Amino acid sequence: MKHSALLTDLYQLTMMAGYYENNLNETATFELFVRNYPPNRNYLIFAGLEQILDYTLNIKFTEQELEYLRKHPTFKNIRDEFFDYLKDFKFTGDIWAMPEGTVFFPNEPVMRITAPIIQAQLLETYILSMFNFQTMIATKASRIVSASQGRQIIEFGSRRAHGPEAATLAARASYIGGCTGTSNVYAGHKFGLPIYGTIAHSWIMAFDSEEEAFEKYYKSYPDNTILLVDTYNTIEGIKKATRISPEIKGIRLDSGDFYLLSLEARKILDDAGLQNTKIVASGDLNEYKIKDLIEKGAPIDAFGVGTELVVSADAPALGGLYKLVEIEKDSKSIYKAKFSQNKITYPGKKQVWRFLDNNKLVKDIIASAEENIYTQQNAIPLLSQMVKEGKVLSPLPNINEIKQHCLNNLIQLDKKLLNSDSTTNIQIEISKSAQAKYNQLKDSLI
Repeated sequence: MKHSALLTDLYQLTMMAGYYENNLNETATFELFVRNYPPNRNYLIFAGLEQILDYTLNIKFTEQELEYLRKHPTFKNIRDEFFDYLKDFKFTGDIWAMPEGTVFFPNEPVMRITAPIIQAQLLETYILSMFNFQTMIATKASRIVSASQGRQIIEFGSRRAHGPEAATLAARASYIGGCTGTSNVYAGHKFGLPIYGTIAHSWIMAFDSEEEAFEKYYKSYPDNTILLVDTYNTIEGIKKATRISPEIKGIRLDSGDFYLLSLEARKILDDAGLQNTKIVASGDLNEYKIKDLIEKGAPIDAFGVGTELVVSADAPALGGLYKLVEIEKDSKSIYKAKFSQNKITYPGKKQVWRFLDNNKLVKDIIASAEENIYTQQNAIPLLSQMVKEGKVLSPLPNINEIKQHCLNNLIQLDKKLLNSDSTTNIQIEISKSAQAKYNQLKDSLI
């Protein structure tokens, strides 16, 4: 998915032009973070880094785009040299980031971008868009997978997503968050995700009888048949499915009381000798409903989750922020921060240190980047340099490695944090050095 350099807000370009006109292009550092949890969340999963880096390192203005900007009345007073600058635009800065799939918490910088301010300014809109969406979906997927207690979760939401690109990225983020796979074939092809599918009601209705529809599908796909049994009468559909073959892989329930129907389905299947046939449920499911079904003892082996997952229905927005924290002038670091009530930011480049005890997360400390005293306490620095002077330092992990990293992080969390009803929060501290910088800057400006 290649994106235009114009995929940005107008004010990014007007600020860039203003910087250029005023000969202001000092090296600046911006940090990406979330100030508060969305509703019903007590951890977040960093996702979207691969797309962010790809965009950042390959961004280019076309002649048509530059001509559009030149003719726009907003830029009528801007010198042509600015557009010549954009023609040769290339990111030449440094990027530090947490590995994709890392669990993080509010106010922790997940990315740190250091570059000439014109370059760094352009990236804000795209970075926030990609980060907010994929992080939101990966976190939602993780909650659903946790609620399933080891049962498979398949992402079924392409048709409910906010457009085809959202569907594709949601499939990717869902897989990072722990889903077994997706129904989205393009996402499978593009990202190497496992793809899954059953049949729709239209297949059943296209034949003269339910039995014929089942038989024809099984004949074409004898090794992978999951029959949709609720088109006409669910119980009768299950009984008909048992007569197709003892080798059918599964049945799918898509409506009704999943608890009662799954109990009846399991009995019918077992009595017919289909003990290995799986029960799949789909239809307006989320972590709360899945948790309830499992706690009741519903014998469901896998869940297809669509709408609630790909739009993160209970928390549909993530308020990611991209804030200036430092500018270099005359070889000196000039710290920047906000002091607005409930919207403060901490100045200077920062690092996040994670403290574990027996592979369980104890606390995180947000520290100034130059602090290294925490290495003596066996803490782990979460941000590492990924881009230097516009070049990637090492190959990025593949999607399965990202997913495994996410799982390794989730294992470190207290089970209370993983509970969909939990309000438990992890301990997050600000280092003395970072707090001192904030206090000194505030005293000097207010």
